[in-house]
Amino acid sequence: MKTRGKIIVIPLGDLDFYQINKLAAALSVAFSAGVDILQGADVPDEAENEQRGQYYSTVILTKLELMRQGENEKLLAITEEDLYIPTMPYVFGEADPVSGCAVVSFYRMRQEFYGDAEEDQQVFSRALKEAINQVGQLYNLVKCTNPRCVMYHSKSMVDTDTKADKFCDNCRRQLVRRSF
Repeated sequence: MKTRGKIIVIPLGDLDFYQINKLAAALSVAFSAGVDILQGADVPDEAENEQRGQYYSTVILTKLELMRQGENEKLLAITEEDLYIPTMPYVFGEADPVSGCAVVSFYRMRQEFYGDAEEDQQVFSRALKEAINQVGQLYNLVKCTNPRCVMYHSKSMVDTDTKADKFCDNCRRQLVRRSF
């Protein structure tokens, strides 16, 4: 399977570049696509909601769209900030297939958020699953009903931990059809 275009990863804020590089390599394999990592950028100030102590992910997507250089690019921003949309108390990430942009947050993927000891491999696994899910949405894949599929909608970290970091057969076929 070969997808069209390229995935561009944009670190927002202070991130571990080893994890970003690992994530980019795994995305390349998952989508059979080239992946570039841009130089880090700041999280847009206008996305911050001081009352909530969170960042409005849709504002981040709007800013990302301005960076997009062509229809065949899929932009994925990664941040450590806590994200939300007005209809939900938090989101792990958000994608807009029309703009070709997505954002994923490590914030609630960290064990320390839940009062447990930090495990880098678990955080990476969670981030990878969420990144694949969000980029999959950029390829117009929809939420899957198979709880083991990476496109299954995670409502909690338990859902994310339970699902695989791979597409089910149905979602894989859809991705192949939408990539050519």
